Amino acid sequence: MWISYAERPLNADQLCHAPAVETGSLNLNTSNVPSIDTLLACGQRLIVVEKEASTVRLIHSTLQEYLRAHPDIFTAAHSVMAEILLSYLNSQQVKPFSTSPSPDLQDTPFLEYSSMYWGVHAKKDLSVCAKLLALKLFNDHNSNISTKILMRAQNIWSIDAERFSWFSGLHCASFFGIVEIVAVLVQYRWRVVILTEWFSG
Repeated sequence: MWISYAERPLNADQLCHAPAVETGSLNLNTSNVPSIDTLLACGQRLIVVEKEASTVRLIHSTLQEYLRAHPDIFTAAHSVMAEILLSYLNSQQVKPFSTSPSPDLQDTPFLEYSSMYWGVHAKKDLSVCAKLLALKLFNDHNSNISTKILMRAQNIWSIDAERFSWFSGLHCASFFGIVEIVAVLVQYRWRVVILTEWFSG
């Protein structure tokens, strides 16, 4: 599923972390991270590692075509992937990076892909679980490490992080074009405005 439906080729370390994430879990159990040899063995010789780029791919393009022609093989692949990516970003192991001035990201090879593509998968197929996990991420989105990674990739991040404190969860959901989450956040903001006016008036 990860090799076939990923938005870009995953390297060996990234692919090994994907099956170790439990949907909705706040803790990453690093002992669940398999070795690349284990994954290759489980792949029944249908996946290989490109030595030069260290990316993992299917053995032949015809296999990719077959898998795409039979989406029932991996039920709701994009929503499952979005749930895993969001669980990773919400985990206790990732959150501390948000407050570190110079975080060491070597032990989190899945962080960049999770930050940049959770919304792409969620837009293609948004489950209720993924929606809730996204809203959880948005509780402190402007300070989350995933925001910094996403904005750097789009060349809109500066050294002065305070300049971009405006980049809220609503901005992020809009950036990815996830209408269902945008609608929830807009409705929530209107309720806050109405309640504020009611209590102040």
